[in-house]
This record gives sequence, structure tokens and C-alpha cells, in this order.
Amino acid sequence: MKDYILTAKRQKKESSILLCCFILAFLLNIAAIIIYQSPWVEVVSQIGYVVLVGLVIYALLLILRLIIFSVKAIIRHRKKQ
Repeated sequence: MKDYILTAKRQKKESSILLCCFILAFLLNIAAIIIYQSPWVEVVSQIGYVVLVGLVIYALLLILRLIIFSVKAIIRHRKKQ
């Protein structure tokens, strides 16, 4: 099996992507509070759901990035032949 090494640059990039996903989920929570006129205490009380939604967004982005990477790899492989 091949060993995979996560460089510091890749770790910083993935951390920033995860942070952006969390911020997006947090903003969605704030938008929902405003739209449904809920009490503002839900910003704190729903933080578990915000983290979960952030992880789901990150997973969806990861799947999308893997698909794009795979398609690019297939195209590069076919160009070599």
C-alpha cells in the first residue's frame, strides 16, 4: 500500500475549508432565525446542529472535489494514450 503524507500546506487548506463550511452553516442558522422570527438564544442552543450541518457541507464539498479530481485524472490519462 502507498503511504499518504498530509503536508502542512494541505492541512491548512483543509482547515480553512472546514472553517468556511462552519461559517456558512452559522450564517444559515442566523438567516433561519431571522426568517422564522425565532428567539436569538437559538444561536447558542443550536450550535450542535450548526456543527453537524457544517460537517455535512464539508462532506458534500469533499465528494464534489473527489469527483472533479477523478474526472481530471481520467482526462489526463486518456490524453497520454
